[in-house]
Amino acid sequence: MPLRSPDRNHYADLLRVAAICAVVLGHWLLTDVTYRNGRVSGQDALDVVGWGRWITLLFQVMPVVFLVGGYANAVSWTGHRDRGEGWAGWVRRRALRLLWPTAVYVGTVALTAAAAWAGGADPGELAQAGWYLALHLWFLPVYLLLIALTPALHAAHTRWGFAVPAAMAVGAALVDVAILGPRLPLVGFANYLLVWGAIHQWGFAWHDGSLTRGRRPLGLALAGALLLVGLLTWGPFPVDMVGAGLHAGNTTPPSIALLAFASAQCGLLLAAEPAGRRLLAATTRRDRLARLNRAAMTVYLWHPVPVLLVAVALYPVGLAPQPSVGSWQWFALRPAWFAVLTALLVALVAALQRVQRPLLTLTARSAPGTNRSALLLGGLAAVLPALAWLAINGFAPAGRPAALALAAFACGFALVLRSGRRATAPPHRRW
Repeated sequence: MPLRSPDRNHYADLLRVAAICAVVLGHWLLTDVTYRNGRVSGQDALDVVGWGRWITLLFQVMPVVFLVGGYANAVSWTGHRDRGEGWAGWVRRRALRLLWPTAVYVGTVALTAAAAWAGGADPGELAQAGWYLALHLWFLPVYLLLIALTPALHAAHTRWGFAVPAAMAVGAALVDVAILGPRLPLVGFANYLLVWGAIHQWGFAWHDGSLTRGRRPLGLALAGALLLVGLLTWGPFPVDMVGAGLHAGNTTPPSIALLAFASAQCGLLLAAEPAGRRLLAATTRRDRLARLNRAAMTVYLWHPVPVLLVAVALYPVGLAPQPSVGSWQWFALRPAWFAVLTALLVALVAALQRVQRPLLTLTARSAPGTNRSALLLGGLAAVLPALAWLAINGFAPAGRPAALALAAFACGFALVLRSGRRATAPPHRRW
């Protein structure tokens, strides 16, 4: 869907951009990189600033990303389907829009990790840095899976409506019971699909208007808020919406408490849509938003890099102070910390956008290959677990490059590319 389409929902773009910005600021605020005794290390600021766990109610915005993703996938898929085109071509194009910038990021970090390992870098430092640079990749296998399932999930939404996310919510609660009761942690992986998938289904309902009629957004928000208060008051779930608790966590895997929080958050944001649309009535604001929207994925992928660049370049030579986490000096330096990281990220993203633009153009000029759906499915079957493994273990577990996972990602990406063919160029006219 073109960015300047007159019927484009610019409010959805605003939510996506705002959510990515909140993710970046939250990670920069909660991650404290240090240099002590010749070693680069780091810690989670929430381990020191206990009251900061309440702040996670502001910085946990991934539900917004999945809500907008469901809306955008509904818009794109229904238009594609109405033109009589198949699912394979649609899934391939949507997947490659994420996989091209991801391949650039993964390839760059992997080569850097390999060079550091070959150069004799400290295994502990390399492992920790590689883990930090891969942690946020968890989003990609979940979202790519939802893209692949969108045709089926949208058909289910068309037939059963709100019963689909309701059933997912019940399933998520049962998974939590299995984790906390019989102690079956592997069952928890199902919640990555059930919790985030339920929010993705809300995006479908936003698209067809069934969720935004009358006071339904406020009803969704109220139901989510009441459930969340009950789960936090009488249940085992912590208020921390981005980390892990002592007995139960909310994100790894996502819990029913996180889904309740998402219900309150998304309901309020959908209720605010009329005001948001009025805010974006000016063409200049929409143009600025469009430019930011095009860079959203690159910003998300690369935002951890400036943190390590500053730590490696400034801390060892004493050019940047390192006050204790939670001290007044630490809080006073946060604006300057944000400013330096933002300047580095803006420059980095501007350069990367130039590199990635021709790659995305190649994707736009390709068409689905005949009888190549098996290549597409095989490629996704390799890419998804490879990205999940990297997100859990990092680029250099035990201080050595993650060769197997990187090879699986490369092979899977190649298969997705091979599942298409170059579109035939239109004949040149003779004037």
